[in-house]
Amino acid sequence: MTVLKTAARTLGLIAALSALSSIAIADAAKGPLRVGTNAGFAPPIEAAVAVAKAQGLDVKLIEFTDPVTPNTSLANGEIDLNYFQHKPFLDVVKAARGFDLEPVGIGIANKTGLFSKKYKSLDELPVGARVALAGDPFNFGRGLELLEAAGLIKLKPDHGPQVNVDAVIDNPRKLKFLEIDFHQLPQSLNEVDLAHGYTHFLKASGVIDPHAALFWEPINPRYGIVFVAQPKNKDDPRIAQFIKIYQTAPEVRAVLDKQYGDLYVRLWERE
Repeated sequence: MTVLKTAARTLGLIAALSALSSIAIADAAKGPLRVGTNAGFAPPIEAAVAVAKAQGLDVKLIEFTDPVTPNTSLANGEIDLNYFQHKPFLDVVKAARGFDLEPVGIGIANKTGLFSKKYKSLDELPVGARVALAGDPFNFGRGLELLEAAGLIKLKPDHGPQVNVDAVIDNPRKLKFLEIDFHQLPQSLNEVDLAHGYTHFLKASGVIDPHAALFWEPINPRYGIVFVAQPKNKDDPRIAQFIKIYQTAPEVRAVLDKQYGDLYVRLWERE
């Protein structure tokens, strides 16, 4: 009887070890967690990758140079996670491309505002002033909403999430709206009268003091940068671990503070 019990226990142990081995092989087959971002958000993500490695989590960082490929690559399964966009931008992309993607974690919100190298206040803006706004459909609308918040224009009350110039119902100073590539807005300040400035780009460009906004956009969590994945991967423990590292690791916080100073908000602390 004892021999039979011992044999049964041995077989049970072998089965358990075999199961654990299968799990380990399956996990190993996943390879590294592939995370996509762009240059503007890369430094703190790089710090998170280093911390993850120290914790035994293998992460491969892929840096993109445009706002289209990170979502295309994620939808195609070429990466597992991306971090570079806010949810309204993601919603526009999903509607246009039919991608099945969703936010799985919250990151930071960069402060934005209205900047000028020619004028010291909005009251000084002349009639017909040229105003540079981001050229993509969503952020152009965000810029129009900012101009309305500053009292420079008025929009239709029911304009919807994607605002364009057709929604402008009052423009007393006859502002001229220029669509500029998102990343070129800092340089546009050398030519235009006013521009929607994203402080992380302004800080990197050195074109103007990023603290010198004539009007600040109110902090809105909807514009927070989100971690995005395919729904089928939202419960991947590697993703949860990496997001936690980004949000809590002192090494990442140090890089965030160095890169953005006091010009960003850690939205997970407000949840």
